[in-house]
Amino acid sequence: MIDRIVGARRGIEGNGHLADDANLIIDSGQLRTRASAWDAVQAARNIKRPHTLDVITRVFDRFQELHGDRGFRDDPAIVGGIAELQGRPVVIVGEQKGASTEENIQRNFGMPHPEGYRKAIRLYRLAEKFHLPVITLVDTPGAYPGPEGEERGQAEAIAKAIFTMTRLATPIIVVILGEGGSGGALALAIGDVVLALENAIYSVISPEGSAAILWRSPTEAERAANAMRLAGPDLLDLGVVDALIPEPAGGAHTDHEETAKAIKIALVAQLAKLERAATSDLLSARYERFRGFGTLAEPGAAAAPPAAEPWWRKFPLMRRRP
Repeated sequence: MIDRIVGARRGIEGNGHLADDANLIIDSGQLRTRASAWDAVQAARNIKRPHTLDVITRVFDRFQELHGDRGFRDDPAIVGGIAELQGRPVVIVGEQKGASTEENIQRNFGMPHPEGYRKAIRLYRLAEKFHLPVITLVDTPGAYPGPEGEERGQAEAIAKAIFTMTRLATPIIVVILGEGGSGGALALAIGDVVLALENAIYSVISPEGSAAILWRSPTEAERAANAMRLAGPDLLDLGVVDALIPEPAGGAHTDHEETAKAIKIALVAQLAKLERAATSDLLSARYERFRGFGTLAEPGAAAAPPAAEPWWRKFPLMRRRP
C-alpha cells in the first residue's frame, strides 16, 4: 500500500516496490530454502536469538530508555525510549525476552502486563507529540495471562494500544524479531510497514494452544503449526507482512551482528520511504491495510441475503417511534 502511494508520487511502474527494497525478501520465491513451519517455531524460540535490547544496542545510537506507565509501575517485559537511527531521532518500543533463565524470569519471559502496554501507549503519544517515527520490535509468546493482568485490565490495555496506533499521526515501522503471539504482539504491530525476520513467526495463538483446542492434545503442535501458516514465507504470501529480512546462514542466533546490520539497512530504507508520504496518506493506507485482512471475494458468488429483521420489531410497543 505504501509502495503504491510513494510510487505514484515518483512515477514508478510495475509492482511498486522501490529500489531501496533490494535487501528485503518481497516474494517467497526469493528464498533459497523454505523451512517447515515447525522448524520456524523452533528457530523463533531459540534462546540465543537476538532480542530487543541486542538489536537496539547494535542498530541505534544514543538510546535513552524511558520507564513506567505513570500509573502503576515499570514493566520490564517492554522496553522503550528515544534513540537515533543514522542521525534521525526515533522512538523505539519493544518486547524483551531474556537470554538466560534468570533474565527470563526478570522479564516475565517477554509477556507484558497491562502497565507494559500503557507504557507503550505513553511512548506512542510522545512520538506523535514531537513528530518522531515509531519503530516497534515484536518478540512475545503473548500477553501475560495471569490474574494480576486481568485485575489491572489486560484486554483494555491491549485494545487501547491498538486503537492508539491506528490513529497515530507519525510513521510506524514494525519488525517481528522472533515470536509474534496473539494480541500481545498486535498491540505493538499496527504499522505502516510490517517486516519480519526470515525465521520469525506470527499468529493468533501458539501452536500448542491451537493443538489443545482443535485436537485436544498439545502433542499435535507441529500439525497445528503447519495448518496455521505462521512462518515467514506464509506470512509474506498472505500479505500479513510486507517483506522478510534475511537472516545469516543457520539463523539469526548464529550471528547477531549480521542480523542487526540487515535490520538497520531495512529500517533506514523503509523510514526514508515513509517520510516521503503525507500523514493523511499514511493513516488512510494503515486503515485499509488492516481492514483488508480476512476478506474473501469469490467470482460469481451470489450476493449475501438481507439481514433478518430483529426479533423485537415484531412487537408494536418495542418499535421506535417516528
